[in-house]
Amino acid sequence: MMKVQVPVNCLFQGCYNPEFEAEISKCKDKCYSYNQLNPNDRETQRQMLAGILGKMGENVIFTPPFWCDYGYNIFVGDYFYSNHNLIITDGAKVSFGDNVFIAPNCCFTTAEHAIDPEQRRMGLEIAKPIAVGNNVWIGAGTTVLAGVTIGDNSVIGAGSVVSRSIPANVVAVGVPCRVMRKITEEDKYRYPVYRGA
Repeated sequence: MMKVQVPVNCLFQGCYNPEFEAEISKCKDKCYSYNQLNPNDRETQRQMLAGILGKMGENVIFTPPFWCDYGYNIFVGDYFYSNHNLIITDGAKVSFGDNVFIAPNCCFTTAEHAIDPEQRRMGLEIAKPIAVGNNVWIGAGTTVLAGVTIGDNSVIGAGSVVSRSIPANVVAVGVPCRVMRKITEEDKYRYPVYRGA
C-alpha cells in the first residue's frame, strides 16, 4: 500500500493536492464499507480495520460509523473501545495507548488551516500529531486538536475542546479543556460496585 508522507509541523499544500486527495478518497471508500457492516459483526470489522489502520492491538472496537482521512497514520494499542461517530483526521500520526475508552461523537483532528487568509485560499495547512496515553477515558462530544498529548490515566470530561496537552492522572474538562483535579485513591470509592445477586 502506498502511503503519502504529509509534512508535520510546517505549512504544506494540503488542499487542492491530487496526491493527498487520492489517498483520502481510497480511505473514505474503506470507511464507507466498514460502516455498512452489521455493528455486531466484530470479526469482519477487525479484518477491515486491519486494512485501514496503521497498527492495531488486541481487542480493538470502533463502533460504526467511523471516519478517518488516511487511516495508516492511526496507531491503536490493546483493549481500545470507541463508541459511535468517531472522526479522526489523521494527516499526522494519531496514537492511542492501551485501555483507551472514547465516548460517542468525538473528533481528533491533526489538521489546522493557515491563519493568514491568502495562504488559506491557496490551500495551505499544517498537520500536528496527537498522542493519547494508556488508560484514558474521553467523554462524549469531545474534540481533541492538533499537537495535543493526553497523559496516562486521565479523564477528559464530555463536551471538552482539548487545545493544549493534558498531564497524566488528572480529570480535565471544559472549553478550553483545563485540569480540574488529580485522580486520587478516593476515586476508587466514588461509585458503589454492584456485586450481583
